[in-house]
Amino acid sequence: MKTAVLGTGMVGRTIAARLAELGHAVTVGTRDPQATLARVEADAMGTPPFAAWSEQNPAVKVASFSDAAAGAELIVNATNGGASLEVLAQAGAKNIDGKIILDIANPLDFSKGMPPTLFVKDTDSLGEQIQRAFPGTRVVKSLNTMNADLMARPGQLTDPGTVFVSGNDAEAKAVVAGLLKDFGHQDVIDLGDITTARGTEMLLPVWLRLWGALGTPAFNFKIVR
Repeated sequence: MKTAVLGTGMVGRTIAARLAELGHAVTVGTRDPQATLARVEADAMGTPPFAAWSEQNPAVKVASFSDAAAGAELIVNATNGGASLEVLAQAGAKNIDGKIILDIANPLDFSKGMPPTLFVKDTDSLGEQIQRAFPGTRVVKSLNTMNADLMARPGQLTDPGTVFVSGNDAEAKAVVAGLLKDFGHQDVIDLGDITTARGTEMLLPVWLRLWGALGTPAFNFKIVR
């Protein structure tokens, strides 16, 4: 499948590399490809320069948001949640119309320090905001309740745990569920329409505090039934 991964951070890189490993044609989207590839220092979060990662993953192409989206069948939103709507607008409505958007971003607000809060919750979600802003797309919220390594390789845990999907389009959710199983996720729960993304996004405050309590982000939720 031709896939555009929007976002060059660790989440985007991890997902892009795993998709390429599974045989997908992957393009990473960024605002300015030349500037992204020219960076030689780590960013403010300590993420190594993208150029080094790109050299290690030659099968993954790099393009502008719009060019990456135009050539894709599936679009992965791996951006900072606060920038998601802007990035998708830069990708261009005409380039994303009719396509599946796998939204793995979270509406984290770092304006008051750590731990972050959510800039949308209770009566709305980032997933819903994306669906409203781009009604021609088919948004599926998933993978946002675990860290990047486990998104791509859940088998690192002795029990991979549970992953959730939310979205209005049954066919789009089926495509995403198939991709999740290719990644190694064994327990996929369809929560319902895109409004159910409120629940998974609001798991993030719990997830962040579990990280603090456990001293590691290498864990996942498991629904026992």
